[in-house]
Amino acid sequence: MVAAAVLGYFLVVVLGVVLVVFPASRERLVTTLLGALNSGALPFLRAGSWLLTSLQLFVQAIRNSAGGGARFVFGNPLLASAAMTLLVAPSLLIYSLNTPVIFDFSEDSGRADRQIAILLEGEQLVPPSPLPPEVFTTREVELVRPDVVLASRNWNLLDQEFTQRLLVVFRLMKERHGYDMVLLEGYRSPERQARLFEQGGHVTQAGANMSYHQYGLAADSAFFRDGKVVISERDPWAMRGYQLYGEIAAQVGLTWGGSWKMQDYGHVELRRPGVLGRLAVR
Repeated sequence: MVAAAVLGYFLVVVLGVVLVVFPASRERLVTTLLGALNSGALPFLRAGSWLLTSLQLFVQAIRNSAGGGARFVFGNPLLASAAMTLLVAPSLLIYSLNTPVIFDFSEDSGRADRQIAILLEGEQLVPPSPLPPEVFTTREVELVRPDVVLASRNWNLLDQEFTQRLLVVFRLMKERHGYDMVLLEGYRSPERQARLFEQGGHVTQAGANMSYHQYGLAADSAFFRDGKVVISERDPWAMRGYQLYGEIAAQVGLTWGGSWKMQDYGHVELRRPGVLGRLAVR
C-alpha cells in the first residue's frame, strides 16, 4: 500500500516536472483537456499515450543534452529546488515513519557484552547446591505453583549448553542486580506435561513433547530472598527482577516467557529447530 502510494506520488511529480520543463508538452496537455471538456468525455487512452510520449521526450532530452538540464537548473533555481524537494519528500517521509535502530556503543555496554562472552566461552559454571524441599512448600509458592513440589530440579537432566547459559544468567542477576535465583523446574517428563496440559490453557498450552522442558532446554526460575522462594509478580521487587531476568536471558540467546501473550515470567528456553514433537528420551 505504501509502495503504491509512493509510486503514484513519483509519477505525479515527474508529470509536473515534464510540464514545467517542456512548454510544448504543457500546451499539448491543455489542448487535450479542453478538447475532452468540449466533447464531454475524457480520452483516457489518449492521455496515457501522451504521458508515455512526454516521458520519452523527457528522457531523450536528457540524453541528447546534459548541458540543457544544467542550464535549466541554473536558470530556474527556484523551480529546480521545488522539483528536487518533491522528488525526495516520499523517501524522507518513509524514513521518518520508521523508528531508527539505536546502537549503544558506550563503554558500559561494551564491557557488559565482553563479560557475557567471557562467561559463555570460559570455564564451566557449576550449578548451585539444591535447596531443602520445604522452601518449595510455603503458602506463597503453593498459591502460585501448587504442584512445584513434584517438579524436577535436577540440573544433570538439562542440556549442557542450556545449563551454562542459564547459569550465566543466574550469576549476572546476582552480580549486577543482587538477585539470588532458584530453579523451580527444569526437565519435565512427557507424562507430567500431559497432566499439566489437561488442567487447561491457564497452566500450559503445550501438550506432551511440545514443550522444551521435555528436552532439557527450558527451565522455570524464581527468586530467593530472606530464606524464602519469591514467585509472585505482584511483588514489585520480584516483578522488577523478572524484567531484568528477561533482559539478561535475551543477551545470552535464551527466549523469555515474559514476552509471550500468555506471560510466563520465570520461564526461559533455548530453541532449536526440529526438536519439538520428537519423542523425548531420558
